[in-house]
Amino acid sequence: MEPSDVQSTAAETVESVTPQRAPGPFDLADPSLYFNRELSWLDFNDRVLQLAEDPSVPLMERVKFCAIWESNLDEFYMVRVANLHDQLEAGLDVRAADGMGPSEQIDSIRQLVIGQRERLTRCFEEDLRPALAEHGIRVISPRQADAEERAELDRIFESSIFPALTPLAIGLGRPFPYISNLSLSLAVILHDPDQGTEVVARVKVPKELLGRFVAMGDGGRTLVPLEDVIAAHLPSLFPGMEVIDYAFFRVTRDTDYDISDEADDMLQAVEEELRRRRFGEVVRLEVEPTMSARLRDQLKTALKIDERQLYESGGLLDMSDLWDVYGIAGFGELRDPPFNPVTKPRLRGEDEQDADLFAVLREGDVLVHHPYDSFVTSVERFVKQAVRDPDVLAIKQTVYRTSADSPLVPSLIEAAEAGKQAVCMVELKARFDERANIRWAKKLEQAGVHVVYGLPALKSHAKCILVVRREGTGVRYYAHIGTGNYNPKTAKLYTDFGLFTADAEIGNDIAEMFNYMTGYSRPRDYRKVLVAPFNLFEGIIGEIERTIESHSADHPARIRLKMNSLLDAASIQALYRASQAGVDVQLNIRGICALRPGVPGISDNIQVVSVVGRFLEHSRIYCFERAGEPERVFMGSADLMPRNLYNRVELVTPVQDARIRAQMLEVLERCLADNTNAWVLGADGVWRRRHPNGEPHNVQREMMEQAEIRASEPAL
Repeated sequence: MEPSDVQSTAAETVESVTPQRAPGPFDLADPSLYFNRELSWLDFNDRVLQLAEDPSVPLMERVKFCAIWESNLDEFYMVRVANLHDQLEAGLDVRAADGMGPSEQIDSIRQLVIGQRERLTRCFEEDLRPALAEHGIRVISPRQADAEERAELDRIFESSIFPALTPLAIGLGRPFPYISNLSLSLAVILHDPDQGTEVVARVKVPKELLGRFVAMGDGGRTLVPLEDVIAAHLPSLFPGMEVIDYAFFRVTRDTDYDISDEADDMLQAVEEELRRRRFGEVVRLEVEPTMSARLRDQLKTALKIDERQLYESGGLLDMSDLWDVYGIAGFGELRDPPFNPVTKPRLRGEDEQDADLFAVLREGDVLVHHPYDSFVTSVERFVKQAVRDPDVLAIKQTVYRTSADSPLVPSLIEAAEAGKQAVCMVELKARFDERANIRWAKKLEQAGVHVVYGLPALKSHAKCILVVRREGTGVRYYAHIGTGNYNPKTAKLYTDFGLFTADAEIGNDIAEMFNYMTGYSRPRDYRKVLVAPFNLFEGIIGEIERTIESHSADHPARIRLKMNSLLDAASIQALYRASQAGVDVQLNIRGICALRPGVPGISDNIQVVSVVGRFLEHSRIYCFERAGEPERVFMGSADLMPRNLYNRVELVTPVQDARIRAQMLEVLERCLADNTNAWVLGADGVWRRRHPNGEPHNVQREMMEQAEIRASEPAL
């Protein structure tokens, strides 16, 4: 049976049929014209799951997609589902454009997740685990180990595992212990033969300390889940007691938080919220299907959850740890072919010397496309040259997410120590990266960098670097505007654009944006760029409306957009109006899409395609084509979601160079034409995977091939 035959979608979970439209005026606010945000996200994760199920995907990559599905879902419960439970607890009936209330969403989410989890378990247990064993990678239980392996497990348990365990009895004056977020545990029922009593105990699986799998054999290719090793040695943990029953369970907690608009010290406020986050309410309890009713009831009571927050998970709990399997060295034949990013010809100097990037930009803008173009030889080199250039007066940069070993932030420290003005806008509220950003912020401040923590009411999500350089009798701005974070690790995994420009008006606009974020000012009208929450929404809607006005049968117009998510109701309604006017609307949406395409009279001119593949599609392109004028193309950090348009500082810039516009539109065309890793959204809400009918097209493979061709071209 093909994966597509068994997949469960939001459309199948929540009855959703294509509206039948009669002639006449249409209500574009009709809830039936919108898909639910949370269920649409689950459909995206379903596409990740389908890649794990796909036998044409290399085996190790399928294992990787299992891990990605699990980690994606964990974050979804920690934030999105937690928010729905918060609404219920507060007695709020919050409804978006789709009209679904929080309780209805929780039930629909549960039904979808249970179906997807069953498929994931079946995929790993019946397909991937046996296939791994055929290649010498065994994931086994202690019962499947031979005598020699069991003896080795005994030695490892006594020497390394037993000392790290802390069994905790429950009851008889001992309160139920705190269960940390995403921790894996054993619940154990013990019988005391001397007193004739029974007691329940909890044993935490210390996978954060010891790793999830105990590795044995040649090259550590025989893996035994740590919890199974502990379970096999429970009598050693409870000497003199009889182990009556045990089962594994896992807890997910609410990790979301709010920072008051009145916070005087942003750094202190975030640090306090992070400490409180450890004790968030339980959102989900995952248990083995074989767990006894007694243990289930005790856990439900102790964790204060209801039945719909309890999930049975067969097979391996927490498959995000399959990253450990993926990380086993070797087995190149089971992975995607290796790919090394290349350096753009314009950024390569002669005789293997680095090009003078400022001189290159004075000749014209440069576009880089990660991971195909190197982040190191473009963005990192741009900042390093600015640090070392004696004529550079200031370097200003935003940091939303970055890695621990990123050279960009240390470069700002070096710039400050060299006497340059170094400014860093660090977004402390970047979810799950708060601690890392706090550490960087403190190091930057200690080095004399001007650090700004953003505004309490707004997240700063813009991606830009501004270099101020003394030239002649004045200064010139050099800027980098990106669609992705300044993170060298994700730059190898996410597809993102970066535009380098020396355009004076764009430079002045970005300078004003930084002044807004660092000072106390209200920005004037921006010259060229679109900045949320000031003119981004109006700018995009204005482009859509002008495209509608220009459209005619003799001079057709077109709208093509690429983004991660499309959720904003006002933006969707503008696209509906464009479709009603006859404008061809082509959307490449990786994740959430609340727009319903293909509705007669409303969205029958709209097509929605999602590409999910080896790399995470993360770039944003907004293209408006009107007769008699060049395409209007924009790129930047924002999706069309309420949070991006109204509650964040976002930066979107026009692409003015005709050559660069053509490059970006070629990428968009290839995304829309992909027929190997692409899904098309139907009016019924079902995402259907495309299959080649003739020549296969894979946008990511094609971009890698193009990059390899560029690598052989001479430097310009």
